[in-house]
Amino acid sequence: MKNAVSYYKAKLSRIRFCIFFVIGFLPLLAAAQTRGTVEVIKDPLIDTLMAKRASFNKNTFAGSETSNGYRVQIFFGSSRQAAYNAQAKFNEEYPELRTYISYSEPNFKVRAGDFRTRLEAQKLVTEISGMFTSLFIISEKINPPKTDTPND
Repeated sequence: MKNAVSYYKAKLSRIRFCIFFVIGFLPLLAAAQTRGTVEVIKDPLIDTLMAKRASFNKNTFAGSETSNGYRVQIFFGSSRQAAYNAQAKFNEEYPELRTYISYSEPNFKVRAGDFRTRLEAQKLVTEISGMFTSLFIISEKINPPKTDTPND
């Protein structure tokens, strides 16, 4: 019986030594790794496709640049004729501002202006508050006005 106990104690001490070795020395071996380099191999057609896509986007959307801004909603209702009447009434007073009619079933919306700041839109709202009853400032994509470049 005594031999069996000493046999298990010896086996347990060997297991402890192996665990100590693995925990103690294995991280030292893992830290000795060197940094490598990565080589990317790609088809040269990818670069030409990316260049064609960039030039295509420039040519297609050159005149239709948009940015975030504000418009004033001057009409909201289900009557098409009333929407066109509101647009005509606004265009008589402010021909320099663009108007936009959109339809989302079952209502028409007439929006005016391309304002970069909310303050500019608010100025228009105060000017036309007597002409239209329900005015709202809407944040959406706008068509910014063209900047004049001096011709020297």
